[in-house]
Amino acid sequence: MQQDKEQRMATEGIGKLMLTMAVPSVIAQIINILYSIVDRIYIGHIEGVNMEALTGVGVTFPIITLISAFSAFVGAGGAPLAAIWLGNGDRKRAEKILGNGVTMLLFFTVLLMGFFYAFGRPLLYLFGASDATIVYAVDYINIYLAGTVFVQLALGLNTFIISQGQSRIAMIAVLIGAATNIVLDPVFIFVFQMGVKGAAIATVISQALSALWTVAFLVSKKSTLTIKLWAMKPDFRIIGSIMALGVSPFIMRATESLISVVLNSGLQRYGGDVYVGSLTIMQSVMQMYSAPLGGFTQGVQPIISYNFGAGNFDRVKKLYRSMIGVSFLFAAGATLVIMIFPGFFAGMFTNDAGLIALVEQMMPVFMCGMLVFGLQQGIQPTFLALGQAKISLFIAIFRKVILLVPLALILPLRFGVMGIYYAEPISDVLSATAASILFLTHIKKILSKEALQKII
Repeated sequence: MQQDKEQRMATEGIGKLMLTMAVPSVIAQIINILYSIVDRIYIGHIEGVNMEALTGVGVTFPIITLISAFSAFVGAGGAPLAAIWLGNGDRKRAEKILGNGVTMLLFFTVLLMGFFYAFGRPLLYLFGASDATIVYAVDYINIYLAGTVFVQLALGLNTFIISQGQSRIAMIAVLIGAATNIVLDPVFIFVFQMGVKGAAIATVISQALSALWTVAFLVSKKSTLTIKLWAMKPDFRIIGSIMALGVSPFIMRATESLISVVLNSGLQRYGGDVYVGSLTIMQSVMQMYSAPLGGFTQGVQPIISYNFGAGNFDRVKKLYRSMIGVSFLFAAGATLVIMIFPGFFAGMFTNDAGLIALVEQMMPVFMCGMLVFGLQQGIQPTFLALGQAKISLFIAIFRKVILLVPLALILPLRFGVMGIYYAEPISDVLSATAASILFLTHIKKILSKEALQKII
């Protein structure tokens, strides 16, 4: 039965297959993003402290992003490799990749908790907290860190479920956690009057349930790839392969943390708390639009990997063309809606009139580069699905480290606080152009028996 589910990735009609695989993944990503979005919506409406509390939770974003980056290191690096080996017919090798992935996630849990508990408070000041917002930031992140192991297992292992064609199971894992969070948030925040601490507690409980569901499936007979103790023994060749492919998505997420630090600190210096609060809202809205797109590409990516591993190159071409096309059109359409109705989206997160007015002014500027960025959002996962770690890594570094960070530091010297908002669209357009050029010049060589042989 399970082999039939895998085989359909090589034989079923592409439109139907993409829909079957992507829809659960899209739903899962939308639900997953509700963890942070719902927290911010409720926190932004706490009577009397809404702006300070929202800003305080917003400056924890770099830490939360970095924690999820380590789960992506394993999940986005290991799952495509597991799918390629499944397509190549070596199930034992795929299971060993899963087992080593679990070991890496547990190691990262200990490392991250120790570091951020030791240095969290001074880092939060560095990330843009002020004396008025630091108390909310510390209250939230200290509780959130207690659930680091749940974040690692839930996010890092979910992609291994998708890689075996079980998108619906992966969706349910996320749904359990997010639904729990939506229910518990208002209870802890308002009924128990725990404020941001309540939001953090609700999040940890929710992530624990999601992690338990994910692990329970991966140790059951229903899963093709199961977690086994023998497979968890560190194999440094496999760990190296996971890290080589996972370094690109890791850097993509980790540099989001770096970007938040640079943008938040710059906005605090040139504007103040209200400008930092505006970025919290705009990043939240950006997450709302990027979540379904990320779910779509995550759902299609294992199909590309499976067919690439099986040597079905014509089918791979049809798949990536569809994925890139859908990504571009969706991104452009969603961005237009956000640019036209910025006040509506700002009102979801706060009732502070000054903050809403600022977001209405800055959102169209901040988001306009996303009109073309959908190209990169389709190209990046295509390179990952084909095992092209170096190219994917360059694209990730180029946009955020080479372009966005320097622009966010240099442009304010000429344009003041507006320069920080200009940095985002300029880097988006330039990086999407670079990604498109790299794709057009390299894809023919990648789709060859020789390139496949180097990976397997």
